[in-house]
Amino acid sequence: MKSYVSLCALIIFVTSISYGQTSFKENSFLKTENSIVESTADSGHHYTLLEVVKAANLEKILNEDGPFTVFAPSDMAFKKLSKVSLKELLLPENKKELLSLLTYHIVAGNITASKILKALCNGNGKASFTTVQGDKIFASMDGLDIVLTDKSGNKAKITSADSTQCNGVIHEIDSVILPNSLATANLP
Repeated sequence: MKSYVSLCALIIFVTSISYGQTSFKENSFLKTENSIVESTADSGHHYTLLEVVKAANLEKILNEDGPFTVFAPSDMAFKKLSKVSLKELLLPENKKELLSLLTYHIVAGNITASKILKALCNGNGKASFTTVQGDKIFASMDGLDIVLTDKSGNKAKITSADSTQCNGVIHEIDSVILPNSLATANLP
């Protein structure tokens, strides 16, 4: 048990240094006084996420309320979306599904990478977080990377962590994760 705790402490230390080197600050997220929406708009590679936020009418909430932790898929992550067509989700008749998708990437509170790592250590390498949407996402480690997994087994790696905003924190992820309702959806 003692060696596991030591290993967790080492992982937290090393990963904190690693994520510090690839923070959002290198990706144009420079102002911590900005809101989640303002920083997403300024990032240069989250245009699709911003479009989804606006289409789901969550712009005001993510601009003013909080704190929230947003696992933000990059534009490249949205391009990998295969089971659900984003174009179809953006149609007005699919607003409920779009809202479900977006809120599955949001957790209430400020959950930094070090808090995720601490939860992983306390959970013997596994942790779960309940999203604003209501489903759980699961965290694990793959080497020094924090990986999120949805209930269908889709995985997303945190590629940039800990962009602190005035109303929460943003972690960029490399894939879109899907809530149960969309993992099996047959949208037109």
